[in-house]
Amino acid sequence: MKQLFFIGLFTMFAFGANAQEQFSVYFDTNKHELDAKELASLKAWALANKTSKIVGINGYTDEDGSVGLNDSLGQRRVDFVFGVIRGKVSIRSDFSTRNFGKLHKHEAVKAKNRKATIYYLLEKDIPRENEILGIKDEPKTVKKEDIVYATKIKVRNPDGKDEEMTLDLAFMKKLGTAKVGDKVKIPNLNYYRNTFALVKESRPNIYSLLEVMKMNPGLKIKLQGHICCSPTDRNKLSYDRAKSVMMFLTQNGIEKSRVNFEGLGTTQPIYAIPENNDQEREANRRVEVLVMAND
Repeated sequence: MKQLFFIGLFTMFAFGANAQEQFSVYFDTNKHELDAKELASLKAWALANKTSKIVGINGYTDEDGSVGLNDSLGQRRVDFVFGVIRGKVSIRSDFSTRNFGKLHKHEAVKAKNRKATIYYLLEKDIPRENEILGIKDEPKTVKKEDIVYATKIKVRNPDGKDEEMTLDLAFMKKLGTAKVGDKVKIPNLNYYRNTFALVKESRPNIYSLLEVMKMNPGLKIKLQGHICCSPTDRNKLSYDRAKSVMMFLTQNGIEKSRVNFEGLGTTQPIYAIPENNDQEREANRRVEVLVMAND
């Protein structure tokens, strides 16, 4: 029979909360099988506890001899008890057996030390099993790819009216699962000419960024602003555009420690300056999210 030795956990089983029950049977000297009376007692206990749940069995001895011999005897006593009750009473999946041989605190009456003790829970206490045994449940973790983002939100406009916005799910998932060092462009982020004021049509895109930040509290980012066309950024437009996105996030509840920003002007263009057409200019004119942490 395969035995599980899980001593650290079993110590909690044996000395746990008051709701845990115990039952003992006693052996003759140097015997690992029960006499007729004790065997009947064990079977009666099993019959009366069909709805209970065993969490462990301890075996003890009080015979003369080496520690090794007594440990072996203690284990055989546990095995015998287990063989009688197996299949008759529910047993915890990480059920443990443990023998103490001579290495336990002896009672004055020797016969009381030659025993096997079953530790169990009554049916009414099984729903509180881990609590009673002092076992903390493992926290459930949600994989980043399994996070459910809102795809539509209502936003109160300055005129006091609510506006429904459709968020960019593909962008949110891409940023939410990004690794440290990844850069993710905020899509379709357009500004009025030579300003850091967003056009109305681009507002859903920064709300998409806000949604990702809310749903991923371990995400820390640096916003990097880029401009097109001119080889220099005399008015710090790339800086101000990145800063405006940062301010939007912090004004909507994102901690300042999670957001940094910088303006890079035209130092990192996608297309060479000067661009050849409107499509290239639009591609260079952007705000990217550099992932600094995503725990």
